[in-house]
Amino acid sequence: MNKTQPISGKTKLAELIAGNNRLLQLLPRFGIQLGFGDRSIEEVCRINEVSTELFLIICGIYSDRSFKPNHTDLQHIEMRGLLPYLKASHQYYLDERFPHIEEHLQRIIEASGPKYGPMLSHFYDEYKQEVMRHIQYYEEEVVFPYIEALRKGEKPTSYNIDEFRHNHTNIQDTLDDMMNILVKYLPGDILPTERIEISLDIMELSADLSYHSRIEDDVLIPYVESLENALS
Repeated sequence: MNKTQPISGKTKLAELIAGNNRLLQLLPRFGIQLGFGDRSIEEVCRINEVSTELFLIICGIYSDRSFKPNHTDLQHIEMRGLLPYLKASHQYYLDERFPHIEEHLQRIIEASGPKYGPMLSHFYDEYKQEVMRHIQYYEEEVVFPYIEALRKGEKPTSYNIDEFRHNHTNIQDTLDDMMNILVKYLPGDILPTERIEISLDIMELSADLSYHSRIEDDVLIPYVESLENALS
């Protein structure tokens, strides 16, 4: 967050985004459309039935690497919108970012020949499949249904959120291998402009996934722990 001008619900949403355009990509995940004029964050959140406090926390994570919400404060925040936000993020990765990257990466793979093309394809497929296994299968099919059960006052005995904490995977090594081929090892005359563009796209996706993991670690897990404790 901007430490000289603390963000609050009274801050104009347009001013917040002007200070960090990365926050634009969060709006559709909250169901917020553009065209909000000079309305404050509080006003825009009220119109869209979004928790202002939750919105500010997620914006804080995207704006400041050192920002970490206080666990005590999290217990007093309306969290109903957290799972829909996370699910919308998953849809963004799977339906928009990966297809966009694949469309451009395929041309580079085809132009790279037998020496580099298969390796590039392998590392990308491994990276994508690892992301999909975690967010689409593990989170969507195991973790989120568990949380929904807790919210209904049920407590399944076969799972707890501590397992989720230990199942966060590190796919940085695979990403590094792929980026090394694109940036360091492919001959310079193979689609150089497109390689720069796709490298930036991949790094942007990786950064967004990193913020996503921080939201899960610093917001979702403490929230679910409070639900579990309430049912103990």
